[in-house]
Amino acid sequence: MDDLTIEVSDELRQAWPGFQGAAVSAKVKNSPYNGELWKRIEGFTDIYRKTYTTDSIKLMPAIQATRQAYKKCGKDPSRYRPSSEALCRRILRGIPLYQIDTLVDLINLASIYSGHSIGGFDRDKIQGDRLVLGIGKAGEPYEGIGRGELNIEGMPVYRDAAGGIGTPTSDNERTKIGLDTVRLLAIMNAYSGMEGLEDSVNYMVGLLKEFAAAEEINVVYFK
Repeated sequence: MDDLTIEVSDELRQAWPGFQGAAVSAKVKNSPYNGELWKRIEGFTDIYRKTYTTDSIKLMPAIQATRQAYKKCGKDPSRYRPSSEALCRRILRGIPLYQIDTLVDLINLASIYSGHSIGGFDRDKIQGDRLVLGIGKAGEPYEGIGRGELNIEGMPVYRDAAGGIGTPTSDNERTKIGLDTVRLLAIMNAYSGMEGLEDSVNYMVGLLKEFAAAEEINVVYFK
């Protein structure tokens, strides 16, 4: 993936040996709103509401594994919900998804489809050429998008040269996607392992091609 490497720390491996990640990088064109994408989202959420309940989604392998990984790392997943579960619960309660911009909106759709939390980053805002997935420390500074200071102690966190940029609960303001984003990095976090991950990645890549004119797509699996 261009000049960026992604590593999983020993502390995360020990806490949750079954972790599998997939990083998708691409040149993209973002837009404030895409009507065709939102038709896709609305159709998908209608089917989703007929299929699942707020109780049954806890049993989905991807969501269940992420919740268990939170507990192993030292975080309460009911107090700090992983984003995939929070999105699923939102639509099952009859609340529309947030409309942010095309890249964020399609990543949210891919997260609901897969059950995996997905970090979405502006590649040009990441500092250094290395990301490391570790576990958050007490007092570690972290500004969640739209959340202010977030307590990430005991939470899986990706760090670049300047600090944390992404957790399954919220990405960081510093590296967030904007309308000026032209190089995307999206990381799908599969705490349930490799099963079904390739299909979920292909689904997200298809959305990027269809709605964000994605080119120079590169996919790297790591663990």
